[in-house]
Amino acid sequence: MNILFLCTGNSCRSQMAEGFGKSLFGNKYNFYSAGTKKNGLNPYAVKVMAESGVDISTHESNTTDELEGITMDVVFTVCSDAHENCPYFPGGKIIHRGFDDPPRMSANFENEEEKLQIYRRVRDEIKEFIQNIDQLL
Repeated sequence: MNILFLCTGNSCRSQMAEGFGKSLFGNKYNFYSAGTKKNGLNPYAVKVMAESGVDISTHESNTTDELEGITMDVVFTVCSDAHENCPYFPGGKIIHRGFDDPPRMSANFENEEEKLQIYRRVRDEIKEFIQNIDQLL
């Protein structure tokens, strides 16, 4: 089963979800992430994922066009914008599970530790979501 996590920029939330998916259920499902546009991998996302033992540093920021030819069985939109602008996936079941946007929420913070706290909270919420993914499929 191919599972896609879709977000706007494929820099943070969808990358975290893919990382946890591969780490926890990589032997059971094929996980991908993409964005409706490409923003590059967020360094804070890489850092907080490493803290939880998951290395996403080699992930690339992709658009849905770059996954052409792969049939997605399930698409999880992890932000409202991606849900509202979700491209068509023939035969794919689309499920929305939105998470707060750490880059947007921490944009005005100057203190790195304050920024990281937001990333860690969202990371932990995404991990819990992935741990229960079987119930959603």
